[in-house]
Amino acid sequence: MTAPDQPVCPRHPDRVAYVRCQVCERPTCPDCQRPAPVGIHCVDCVRASAKTHRSATTVFGGRVALGRPVVTISLIALCSAIWLLQQAYPPLTDRFFYAPFQTGDQPYRLLTATFLHAQNQPTHLLFNMFALWVGGQFLEPALGRARFLTIYLICGLGGSIGFELLASSPSVTSLGGWYTPTLGASGAISGLFGAAIVCNRRLGVPIGGLVGLVVINVLIGLVIPGIAWQAHLGGAITGLACGAIATYLGAERRRWQWPAYAAIVVLLVVLATVCFESVSVPAIVGL
Repeated sequence: MTAPDQPVCPRHPDRVAYVRCQVCERPTCPDCQRPAPVGIHCVDCVRASAKTHRSATTVFGGRVALGRPVVTISLIALCSAIWLLQQAYPPLTDRFFYAPFQTGDQPYRLLTATFLHAQNQPTHLLFNMFALWVGGQFLEPALGRARFLTIYLICGLGGSIGFELLASSPSVTSLGGWYTPTLGASGAISGLFGAAIVCNRRLGVPIGGLVGLVVINVLIGLVIPGIAWQAHLGGAITGLACGAIATYLGAERRRWQWPAYAAIVVLLVVLATVCFESVSVPAIVGL
């Protein structure tokens, strides 16, 4: 029990508190004390300060996130873990890769395929994860974690839909691009580099190297068989659009950026639906 003349914590009247908050000067018990640059602040003053002070943001409006690029690391860990699962359980690949003719009844494959990589080909995974690490180290701190993840997923979707739109006309007797499976994070990563082009342009940083990298990434599929250049191109174009939203909305960014990203998703879905419905094809057993 406290004596009448002893200072007590307003939040815990049964506790004697001789330490006072440097802001409101009320007694503050150890449970309500928060360290500050000068002295101690009480929990109430800390909360009030948080409501009146905005978090620091980058030039692109992202919330400043110091330390490691945790979203990039998490994506790399997720893709790597899924690749290991593909080795242990091969049917996983067949269940989640994407081929354009599957758009109608299995649209989830448009996105799930971006987290798969070629079985028994670790170089496919390693190359993509290295590129993701390089791009993520720049873009994630610049854009903020939430926006970076959003752009990555949208570009992954854009890569798959780009593959669908540019797939060769199907034929029942000869399996064309409409039936060709695709998988890998290349479309999403191409989108990140596309967004980086726009961001660097906004900052006045030379973009020649990035432009050349994106062009090579698209053209290499025309030279080396088995590489979905269509997904690279679709992801890159989507990334350019997402990068423009992140960099050029200016003062209206806080109000319009998320509706703009949603509009890109809607446009992609419409393009995928129109393309699929314009081609009447039978399903192929086993794909």
